[in-house]
Amino acid sequence: MAATPLTVLATYMAGEFENQQQAAAEPAWYVHLRLWQRPVPSLCTQSVHTFFLEQANVISGKPPYRQRIVQIRADDASDLLQAPLMAQLKAQYFALKSPLKFQGGGDDANLLKRLSLDDLVTLPNSGAAIEYQPVGNGSDGYRFQAALKDGQLCSFEYGGKQRYVYLGFDIEPQYDKGGAQNLLKTYEK
Repeated sequence: MAATPLTVLATYMAGEFENQQQAAAEPAWYVHLRLWQRPVPSLCTQSVHTFFLEQANVISGKPPYRQRIVQIRADDASDLLQAPLMAQLKAQYFALKSPLKFQGGGDDANLLKRLSLDDLVTLPNSGAAIEYQPVGNGSDGYRFQAALKDGQLCSFEYGGKQRYVYLGFDIEPQYDKGGAQNLLKTYEK
């Protein structure tokens, strides 16, 4: 069976990423960060892929922070099976009720075994549409772009204050002499 855009996106998203080049090029604007995006098997199905996201400042040596969950899915699972190239993909972001309980889960998958739907809090305005298109001749993978509807901001409470961020990502295969690797850019402003 051919891979669907949803399964390709799930493959692209899983892993550990750094922004070292971006931070070195623009140190006034960017800190060298490491981002983990780990699948959460207990919250995954054939039509829903769930990831634990966590980041850490590489230079400071402080513990990881900003834990969140993202689920990606086809708009309608039956559409995904009928016409994979026509199905709309969606992302939904969640906060954790107790983020410290899962701190370090990016590096220690055992912590994620306890994660359940009861641990999640839906973030307001955090549903993103994911657009995709084939790259190259169509067998080279896909380029994905996720953005919140109409430039809206996701809101959450942190430190007793209401915070607002723009959520989204761009992912595409990137080729070099060593073969294909995935290029992931996430936004949180």
